[in-house]
Amino acid sequence: MVENGDDATLAPRAQGPGLRLAAQPPGDRHEPEAARELPRDRNQAILEAAKQVGTLLKRGGHDFALAGSVAAYAHGASENLQHDADFCIRPQDADAVAATLRDAGLPVRTPPEDWLLKSMCFGQDIDIIFELAHRPVSTGMLDRAQEIPVDSVRMPVLAPTDLLSSLIAAFSEHHCDFGAVLPIARALREKVDWERIREDIGDEPMAAAFLFLLERLKVITPREEQP
Repeated sequence: MVENGDDATLAPRAQGPGLRLAAQPPGDRHEPEAARELPRDRNQAILEAAKQVGTLLKRGGHDFALAGSVAAYAHGASENLQHDADFCIRPQDADAVAATLRDAGLPVRTPPEDWLLKSMCFGQDIDIIFELAHRPVSTGMLDRAQEIPVDSVRMPVLAPTDLLSSLIAAFSEHHCDFGAVLPIARALREKVDWERIREDIGDEPMAAAFLFLLERLKVITPREEQP
């Protein structure tokens, strides 16, 4: 595992062939420096960062899958991206992925949480996750990922059922933003195995409450009404 601390201030390592970070588009030379740090379109900035990191991971030969709101967008949800771009990897691949990102000139740090790495690309936060809702990312989950276009760049994206299962299973007393997940569930409902999600969440009260909300809103069919 990588050592704790942000190495953004360290000189980047020599870049390997094919892993060089694309140059950022130049800003208006008359624009104040602080203003150039803020993307004109946050959604597009997050997409550009996701495309760049996905390309680096593909060229590095890593097993991974795009997750989070960018994955939902790739599957057909609205372009209402949240705070960052998320990628899933297996825990045992963390050091190799960190080395690939560093070799491309991206900072990598280990936060206090022990289930992810953090990086930045084009000024956007990148989370490299190896545990979803307290469950390690598995080879099976990555094998189920679908390689589809993400704003013109093809990369593995979590399967819709795995994506919704991870979002719903993450609900707790301290994290219960139904409003962020509801539009994703509406958009992807025909692509999701809801019975498998019911089995995955078991008796978790917050997740069960969300499924009840989906039933009441007629997003999904209640179990007792299924043929």
